[in-house]
Amino acid sequence: MRSILRRIHKRSSLIGALALAGGGSGLVYFVVGSDSRTTISMSKPEALHGIFSWPWREFVSHPLFVPLGKPESGQFQLFSSRLGDSSAGSVSEDIRSDDGTGSKCCSRCLGRDTIANAAARVGPSVVNLSVPQGFRGLTLGKSIGSGTIIDPDGTILTCAHVVVDFQGMRLSSKEKVDVTLQDGRTFEGTVENADMHSDIAIVKIKSRTPLPTAKLGSSRMLRPGDWVIAMGCPLSLQNTITAGIVSCVNRKSSDLGLGGMHREYLQTDSAINAGNSGGPLVNMDGEIIGVNIMKVVAADGLGFAVPIDSVLKIIEHFKKRGRVIRPWLGLKMIDLNEMIVAQLKEKDPSFPDIDKGVLIHMVTPGSPADRAGFRPGDCVIEFDGHHVGSIREIIDIMGDRIKVPMKVVVRRANNAFATLIVIPEEANPDM
Repeated sequence: MRSILRRIHKRSSLIGALALAGGGSGLVYFVVGSDSRTTISMSKPEALHGIFSWPWREFVSHPLFVPLGKPESGQFQLFSSRLGDSSAGSVSEDIRSDDGTGSKCCSRCLGRDTIANAAARVGPSVVNLSVPQGFRGLTLGKSIGSGTIIDPDGTILTCAHVVVDFQGMRLSSKEKVDVTLQDGRTFEGTVENADMHSDIAIVKIKSRTPLPTAKLGSSRMLRPGDWVIAMGCPLSLQNTITAGIVSCVNRKSSDLGLGGMHREYLQTDSAINAGNSGGPLVNMDGEIIGVNIMKVVAADGLGFAVPIDSVLKIIEHFKKRGRVIRPWLGLKMIDLNEMIVAQLKEKDPSFPDIDKGVLIHMVTPGSPADRAGFRPGDCVIEFDGHHVGSIREIIDIMGDRIKVPMKVVVRRANNAFATLIVIPEEANPDM
């Protein structure tokens, strides 16, 4: 560094450049030319254009962050810093957020205001829900939870266990719900639909004034490590926001020791507490990607949400039939991959030669699968004309079709093929 600095004739100019780059979050770096002469170059943000005039060459197209490591083309990075908070009008419109709040980062970056901006987009639509709980006319307490307004007509998305008085695991009547918005307005809502299996419910309120709504995103492209925020009213503390990451994108219900039909959850380390149930899990674009549903009481940082893609399918069922139709085969299955197959072949050389598929672990006696001829150890490789490699794919293929024959191709020991015809039945809602 000393040999480079000796080539700088005006030390005060160097100090001025460093001060400008530091104050304006710019980038200063040295360029060593083929003639061994050293020059200093600087990239300054748009906010400072026109304020300072420098005789040095300017690289406005140079990225604000450059990777550390082996220098390329004679460039040596001195330092860099991200663009910090600045007054209105100092940031170009092409990097502003959609709501004009002046977000400095794209959806793939985590900047100073990213979490705050995402929360600001969703916050006004997050509501507090309260349902009196009683027995034979006696009020014994209240069920407290959260929800999100997802439609201007007053449709609120929440959890079933928050708003439904479970009696034999069935919705006994149209429950009344006290709804409080972030702006202080209160309404009496009605439970329109509830699905106990997924723990998703829809509450409806009527308002003569406009209602804030949240945008629904997609959970399909989520990856472990993506930043998310959990919003709601834990312990009746309204407008509470916690941040964390997606810890797992397809945590199976069997992993959590939950019985019944197959379900998948998003796992997050965002703080989720009593009262957060029904509140939204939000990505950095301010879109709902899950509905917070539960946490592990004996551990910290283990919260779970229903993926929004699953929720959207449930809502479609509500609109179409007023309830959710789930086909039932009577199978317990395991997803296969190359490593699991290799391990199974080590134990049993007769195991079929496949790269992926779904292993049949157990067949319920008297079930549609049992009548179709499924056996434990079968490997499903094709379902209703589609190649499959996961349980999720089979569930998606079946959709809401019941009493419809479906052709299934399985591989058995010693690579034997079998073609079976199974007719799904409607699952018992109490399962």
